[in-house]
This record gives sequence, C-alpha cells and structure tokens, in this order.
Amino acid sequence: MNIGTIGIWAPSATVVGNFGTDNVAEFESLGYGAMWLGSARGDLQLAESLLRATNSIVIATGIVNIWTEPAQTVAASFNRLYDKYPGRFLLGLGAGHREHNGEVYSHPLEALRSYLDALDDSDHPVPADQRIIAALGPKALQLARCRSVGAHTYLATADHTRQARETLGADPILAPEIKVILESNPGTARALARKRVSDPYLQLHNYTQNLRRLGFDDRDFAEGGSDRLIDALVAWGDESRIAAHIQEHLDAGANHVCVQLLTPKGGDVLDGYRRLAPILIR
Repeated sequence: MNIGTIGIWAPSATVVGNFGTDNVAEFESLGYGAMWLGSARGDLQLAESLLRATNSIVIATGIVNIWTEPAQTVAASFNRLYDKYPGRFLLGLGAGHREHNGEVYSHPLEALRSYLDALDDSDHPVPADQRIIAALGPKALQLARCRSVGAHTYLATADHTRQARETLGADPILAPEIKVILESNPGTARALARKRVSDPYLQLHNYTQNLRRLGFDDRDFAEGGSDRLIDALVAWGDESRIAAHIQEHLDAGANHVCVQLLTPKGGDVLDGYRRLAPILIR
C-alpha cells in the first residue's frame, strides 16, 4: 500500500459537508497520497464513496472507534472495500477518549487488544498489514508495532514523533496528524490555533497526559495554550514555514504526515490545500 509522504486529514462531517467526491479527486490529482477520515463509521460507506470516485489515492480512517463500532461490522465492511479496491483502504482503529465514552472506557489497551483479536478471528479477517492503530503512549505504540502496520498519532510534536519512531522501530508506518494554518501574523495564527487546540484537546486526559510526558505542564495548558505549546503543535506561517515544520516530523521519523488545514470560519480550505501541494509534495 502506497500512502505517499503527505496526506490530508479531515473530520468525516467536513468531508461530507465541504469537500465531496470531486474535491477528493482533485486532491488525488495534486499528489496527496491519502485522505484520512476522522471519526469514521464502521459501515465505511463514506470511504467507499471516495474510493469509487478516485483512482489511486488511499482512503484511511483516523479513526474507527472500538467502543462504538462492532468488530464484526467493521471486518465485513473492510473486506467489502478490500475486494473492490485492493491496496487502497487503510483501516485506522483507536480507543477514542475517556471523556467521550463514559463508563465503558476502562482498560483501553486491553479493549483494543480484544478488538484486534476479534478482527483476526472474524469470518472475514482484517490482515494486520491493512490496519493502523491510533497511539500516543509507549504501550499503545508497542501494540501498534506488534499488531498493525504502524501508528497514527494525533496532536503530536516533533519530539513525540522522534520518541514514537524509537518505540516502533524502523519498519512500521508512523503517520502523525499535523494542524496547519496559512497565516503569517503570529497573533492571528495563534488565536485560531488556540481556539482549535484548547477545545477539546486540552480538556482530554490522553492528550494532556502525553504532552506532560513531553515536558509541558499546567502553565502551558492555561488560557488556551502557551505560545510554546501552540507553536509545537500547530504549523503556521507561509507555505515555506509550514513545509519546514512538517519536515521536522519527517526528519524525526515520520513516513507520512496527515495535514489538517485550519481556517477561520468561512475560509477556503480547498484553496489552502492547492497552495500547499507544490511545496509539500515533491
């Protein structure tokens, strides 16, 4: 499976409401290697519609939530796509967030292992090399190394990418999601970044715990995020500055970077991806 070096990450609702199949076909023509669908449903109907409308771009989920989507449904859906579009769909799986899954969220690593067992034991198994695991902490990264093609990280710094590569070893895919803002004014860029980072991510335990492991603390989480935190998490500036930020992750061991472009309300996300393509995709 060839996902290229640069992909696009967007919530499924954004793909449905803003992009559409014609735009994803244009992303393919621009050279983006993968389209990552956030919060994907287990029936994989959206992924199928995008595969049907394109020729080569890989469609990936980032992620299917193991608490809400039954493994047997996901396995059957995966195999439907695998039969029709071999080598073009990557199943991203993850445990989501304690705050969103209530009382069912207990022992997430054990739950993920059991879910992977169910995919392996299904009447229509999902091969390990066709799935990727959302992982941040060392234990989750070790599970990704052993039970999948690699790890999809989210809200990651370049330091985290470096540590994740050390844990994964040389061969697995490491695909961090990176938020991007095409804005060179520091105050304007950081204000938008804080709005999109602080709510919800600085309210979610798994992300703040991971950031603490990287040396950030309560002072960095206050008032929407310190400049130090925001600048580590979000690539902002002109195309060249954004390319340099993404290169830091590639130099740190990422195989593929999932670019999530943030714009002010009403901003032209599609034009932003067009602007970035010539400098990011080489």
